[in-house]
Amino acid sequence: MGDLTPDKNAPGLHVAAEPIYRRHDDPARWWNTTASTPTGSYTCGGCGQSDTATGAGDVKALVEDYTDNHGPAHRGGRR
Repeated sequence: MGDLTPDKNAPGLHVAAEPIYRRHDDPARWWNTTASTPTGSYTCGGCGQSDTATGAGDVKALVEDYTDNHGPAHRGGRR
């Protein structure tokens, strides 16, 4: 798989966290944990702003910022 980091030629949002793979009969497989720290980045196609984040809370805030103020907001004419 190629590099999925958004840039001015391919704007958008990318979030990644390696999952923990468990056996199908392991009751702990439904935990909301990941094997690595979540990371995220975006580049807005409307205004060119970009940002990155590491950690669950920061990535969640990054996604909310992108959704509220960039990609979808620019396409919907709100900005």
